[in-house]
Amino acid sequence: MLHVTLIAHTPEPERVVAAAAKLCYSKVGATNLLDGLTEAKSASFLNMLTDLGHASPIEHASFTFAIEGVSRALLAQITRHRLASYSVQSQRYVRLDEFQFVVPPEVERNPEAKALFLEAMQQQAQAYLAIAAALQKQHQAELMAQGLSEKEAKGKAEKMANEDARFVLPNACETKMVVTMNARSLNHFFQLRCCNRAQWEIRRLAEEMLTLVYGVAPNLFAGAGPSCVAEGSCPEGNMSCGKCREMQEKYRSIKEAL
Repeated sequence: MLHVTLIAHTPEPERVVAAAAKLCYSKVGATNLLDGLTEAKSASFLNMLTDLGHASPIEHASFTFAIEGVSRALLAQITRHRLASYSVQSQRYVRLDEFQFVVPPEVERNPEAKALFLEAMQQQAQAYLAIAAALQKQHQAELMAQGLSEKEAKGKAEKMANEDARFVLPNACETKMVVTMNARSLNHFFQLRCCNRAQWEIRRLAEEMLTLVYGVAPNLFAGAGPSCVAEGSCPEGNMSCGKCREMQEKYRSIKEAL
């Protein structure tokens, strides 16, 4: 099950961004950047940046998330967002003795599809463990023949076996990660991944992340959401979901509830 935690962020992120903006637009020196930057004045600077379309100062605020209960399929999508830092649970160093997996909602609500899906997961889990065991046995014997102790050979052989056995693991296999993005990258991420046309899993993740950062920095993320929220109209053309007003109302309600 998806679980997202905001584990760290730039202290006083809106004030830090306002200070960067202040430096751009006034004669103030670096040592006096934070002087007089009240919450109201910081919000005013952030509104000015939005009106001017000046996004670079918001890169000075960063947010770090711990994410678990997501699939390797999602991992392939989120890492396309290159202006971010990722640390992901390794399938090379971690033996997945009982790997968890994500069941797509459409599979979940179709009894026949769900039964086939669960059977496939069980078969792949068994194959993974069998392959890992066979490879580990072989590697351990070879390493001991080279002079390693049984303990040393076992530890090294397990990692060597995991490295190749993981090839049989499915996209549905759960993973864990830590992700850090700055506020500008996050706003771009939300525009793309909160969209109705985004894949369901990464859309859920984006919505959870947006909720967390909005609670910390509402002015930085006042316009956050899919493009129809951030820009007022849908850029998808004929591919639009046709629900701009519904999406705008949805994200207005989300923010008002926080």
